[in-house]
This record gives sequence, structure tokens and C-alpha cells, in this order.
Amino acid sequence: MELLYALHRLDTWLFSVLFRQGERGTLRPCARALSKSGDGYLHLLVPLFLLLIGAPRLFDFVLLLAASLLLERAIYWLLKNGFKRKRPQESLSGFRSLVVAADRFSLPSGHTSAAFLLATVLAIIYSGPIFTVYAWASAVAFSRVILGVHYPGDTLAGALIGATIAMLMATQLGLL
Repeated sequence: MELLYALHRLDTWLFSVLFRQGERGTLRPCARALSKSGDGYLHLLVPLFLLLIGAPRLFDFVLLLAASLLLERAIYWLLKNGFKRKRPQESLSGFRSLVVAADRFSLPSGHTSAAFLLATVLAIIYSGPIFTVYAWASAVAFSRVILGVHYPGDTLAGALIGATIAMLMATQLGLL
């Protein structure tokens, strides 16, 4: 129990440091756009784009993405409603987030989980844009902290969940 309390204190301190960084220049407007990009639209638009350009292995990509998303959303929902960790706005007195979260609890970050899942599926199937897709997924995670709706630990958990599920599903489907 002491370890969990120490981790929460560290997470709260890191949250405060990162949130204050958002006060610089155009970081918050960029964070809003990046956060919006993690809303799930890309999970539909990327396969459509790949179809339009005639990308190879489209069936593998869609199969892996769909199977991974089904499992990830179920696990995300169970964990979020199991841990019931309060969001920063609810647990830090006098703090107000910059956006309204779509659900009540904080751990894990669903935006981050879904972003890392998409990045990992793209990396597994197409392997070329690895740096770009993981930079985008990391920026989505960072944006959720900058906007005040998640602690850094929530986004770390989301990243691990999304990437791990995509790799496990790829292994199960014989794609890795």
C-alpha cells in the first residue's frame, strides 16, 4: 500500500510539472489537436486510406486492427471501471482540466491505448513508418496530460496495454 501511495505522489508531481509546460506558447492548442486525433477516427480513416492507395497486406492490417481493438476496448473498459482512479480534476483540489473527458475514470488512458495499438499494428504490418507512428502515439499520450485529463501513469499504462495487445494478437494470428 505504501508503494502505491508513493507511486501516486510521484505521478501527481510529474503531472504538475508536465501540465505547467502546457502554459508555453502554442502547446495547448497543439495538444487539443493531437488529443482529438486520438478520438478513434484514424482507426477508420487509415484502413480507408490504405485501400485507396492499394496498399499491400490490407486484409492482414484490417484483421489485426479489428481483432486487437475488440480485445483492447474490453480490457480498457474492465480496467478503467475496476481501478476507478479519479481524474486529476476530481482528485486535485482547485484544479480544472482544459477539456471534458468522455468518461469518469482515469486509469488507463483510452486515447493512449488506442493510439499505441494503431501505431503497433501499422509497425507490425508495414514496418516503415515506425518512428512517425510512435511519435504520434506518444504525442497523443502527452496531450492527455497537458490537457489535464490524465496522470502520466495513466498514459504509460495505456501505451503498454495498446502495444501489448496488438503484439499478442499479431502472434495469435500468425502475423509476427
